Amino acid sequence: MSSTETDKKAILQNVQVCVITDRHLSRGRSFVEVVEAAVKGGAQMVQFRDKELPDGPFFREAMKLRALTRKSGTLFIIDDRVDVALSVAADGVHLGEKDLPIEEAKKLVGSEMILGVSARTPQAAQRAQERGAAYLGVGAIFPTGTKDDAVHVGIERLTQLRPLVDIPILAIGGITADNAAQTIRAGADGVAVISAVVGADDVASATARLLDRVRQAKEATSQENS
Repeated sequence: MSSTETDKKAILQNVQVCVITDRHLSRGRSFVEVVEAAVKGGAQMVQFRDKELPDGPFFREAMKLRALTRKSGTLFIIDDRVDVALSVAADGVHLGEKDLPIEEAKKLVGSEMILGVSARTPQAAQRAQERGAAYLGVGAIFPTGTKDDAVHVGIERLTQLRPLVDIPILAIGGITADNAAQTIRAGADGVAVISAVVGADDVASATARLLDRVRQAKEATSQENS
């Protein structure tokens, strides 16, 4: 394992808040403005997601965000687009259930790039880990209006999946500062959020508040289990 891969995996193990972009919720702020504020607030990972941007603009925005996150040491993940992830030297790519199969993605990105995979069922979670996923995005934990096709799986799904895999689990879907602690107690290692941060009046403060709730929950859970 190279030193670069080791560093990425070490950071991944400690990701407590991942912020996912959404220009429709960002109140006219640019991707750079939102991500810069989220990083300032303590986000350890950023996922660049936009299903509508044409290839050219998507690539240019990804380049800007790659420069920003490289400077801050924040993990930078591209949603879906393996080609763009490779082009901008992202830290990883996140694959949904309808995206490129993980085995094929690994052939393209090699061993150093982080592969995240969305998983809703125990079978999907185990299969993703066996095929090389570095982390799982599990949800929607709570009802959410951010994704029209999101399936609400409930917080109990985290409890079901936690004993089955040993890679990090990020809870996603309707996560807020008020319910984030529930996901940690149920077995998540961290949370991935969109509207709770991207749509906030103060992105940095919203990120910091969310991170604080997650950290408190992890500390409490650690003490209970010790």
